[in-house]
Amino acid sequence: MTPWVTETKPEDWAYVSEGGATIVFSYRGPHNVQFSGHVLRLRKVTLGESSDASNDAPLDATIEELDDPMVAFQENIVSKLVPSEFLPRLVVVLLDREWLKLLVELHDGDRPAERRQTDHVDFHRKKGVLATDLIGGTPIAIEIKPKWGFLPTECHLSPETVAVKTATCRFCMHTCFRAKQEGVCTTYCPLDLFSRDEVRLRRALGALWSGWYESGGSLNNLRFFVSSRMAKPDDDHSMKILARFFTTDEWTNPANFQESFASALTQALADSPVLPLLSTLQRTLDVLDVEGLSKLYARTSPGLSGDGLGSSVPDPSMEEWDDFIKVYHSDYHSWDHASPSPEHLRHYLMAYLLSATFKDCSIIIRPRQQALSITRVDPARSFDITIIDMDIKSMDRLGKWEKLDRTLVEHYKSSASQRRCIDSERA
Repeated sequence: MTPWVTETKPEDWAYVSEGGATIVFSYRGPHNVQFSGHVLRLRKVTLGESSDASNDAPLDATIEELDDPMVAFQENIVSKLVPSEFLPRLVVVLLDREWLKLLVELHDGDRPAERRQTDHVDFHRKKGVLATDLIGGTPIAIEIKPKWGFLPTECHLSPETVAVKTATCRFCMHTCFRAKQEGVCTTYCPLDLFSRDEVRLRRALGALWSGWYESGGSLNNLRFFVSSRMAKPDDDHSMKILARFFTTDEWTNPANFQESFASALTQALADSPVLPLLSTLQRTLDVLDVEGLSKLYARTSPGLSGDGLGSSVPDPSMEEWDDFIKVYHSDYHSWDHASPSPEHLRHYLMAYLLSATFKDCSIIIRPRQQALSITRVDPARSFDITIIDMDIKSMDRLGKWEKLDRTLVEHYKSSASQRRCIDSERA
């Protein structure tokens, strides 16, 4: 039976974190079989969107709605690509509008000011998602958003883009663009993290830490959680706890902390199959690059291509996703991707969307219990790693991604500093 969130009180929940689409609260109330050890993921809407306006008529929350198919997507699709041991448990929970309003009143002040100025909880949603609480129940947890772990092949790139896109990864180009637009900078390169080389892994982790520390914790590629709350570099209490865990020292020297953090996680990530799995899924699902996908779309749908990649293409049903996974496991890898067939267009579009899911996911790294019983963590096999935030992407985003790709390449070509990224699978 689907649980109701009203079985709990709004004050039983604590704000944890949020992304562009969802906000997360952790259950802290009395023991409850349904809710203890779980977080609540709620969808958001941008300010100005209708979320609490004209239509306040009660809706039957028991009616199946398709506005948040995250649970079915993980159970039926993602689980056929990713072993269950690396996935959180997801459960649908029924929501109540008045309960959500009270939750927001209690906890909106815990949100970052910039988030409060742009979006808020969608009060019209009738269903939320309960997920395994990977942040609570442990003194510390680490979230890394790896991003794109490969370089595209040359065959579908234009003469204007091939030299840049086969030398510099998408993330590093985007970093260059954001540095000029927003003043946000990091030396982190995902290809180092995905390389399976311990020296490069250590470099990637050090760069992630530097970006986190120097940005005051605003960059979302690395997050620390201490006692279930997100930690910032200016939070002395949390920093002391993290320093004792990683270094056995008090929080005194950022450089020592950075080195100890990188050392502790390098071996754990090198031993884990999670990053190689994500890299394989990303690159095999995105075999055409957005340029090749756009060319195939224009050739197959010439009347629609002027409106943008994927325009007027309906989102796949869950049944279509299931069929695609069967194709991916059987015929997909034998197709001639160098000369893609128009009859496979929809499958290529779906493959690109699924690749985007794995490019945008995060991993949560938590110390195992035996690591918590000693003064300093033993890096070898001392962490559990779980993949989270694997939302379905929509077809209407393809056109935006195509435009962004062109923008990033054009900006990077005119940049004074060029970076060489090494894809270990093609080196």
